[in-house]
Amino acid sequence: MNELRRPRSGRVIGGVCAALARRFGWDVTLVRVLAVASILIPGPQVLIYLIAWAVIPNEADTAPTSASPIPPTPAG
Repeated sequence: MNELRRPRSGRVIGGVCAALARRFGWDVTLVRVLAVASILIPGPQVLIYLIAWAVIPNEADTAPTSASPIPPTPAG
């Protein structure tokens, strides 16, 4: 199974459904339809989506970088 990461491509809103579909090997359209259908049921679905959007990292955020954005300070 893949790691839970929001993809940079294939997003509709925040990439949460695409991330869940990739993680568990499901069809992304099915996950999106189930997410929209679940909004018709009373509950905190929208809040859970927003929290997942904030917590699940982007794919690009997890790639190791070779160059540090902060230059080293000179010794002395």
